[in-house]
Amino acid sequence: MEQLAKFITDERTGLEYELCGDYYIIAGEDEPEREPIGVWGQRHLNYIQKHCKHFYNKMLSEHTLYDYLLQLDKDAEDMFNRLVKQIAERDGVTERLKAENQLEWVGRMNNIRQRATEIVNTELVYA
Repeated sequence: MEQLAKFITDERTGLEYELCGDYYIIAGEDEPEREPIGVWGQRHLNYIQKHCKHFYNKMLSEHTLYDYLLQLDKDAEDMFNRLVKQIAERDGVTERLKAENQLEWVGRMNNIRQRATEIVNTELVYA
């Protein structure tokens, strides 16, 4: 049985083809890899799909939705991390507390993270 080449090039068009199963398909990336949208951007996407349909359709038709969601996600993540740090400092939740009483530290940090999540959701995600 004859072994088929993994890649061939069409001399007429210059296109390279890759063997996939029994067929040759055009080799190369179909679409460039994109950075995934994080949790904040996904939440905002769900929100605008349900509550801001005109805005969603406009962004979608102008091909700006991905960039918009990616930026919102980065802004929300930055805001969340900044808030957690600021609230923890203000409330005295330190590494010393973590070393002395881990259970109390975990409980207080969970509370701080929940408060920060609510603020980010209110200010950015569901605004």
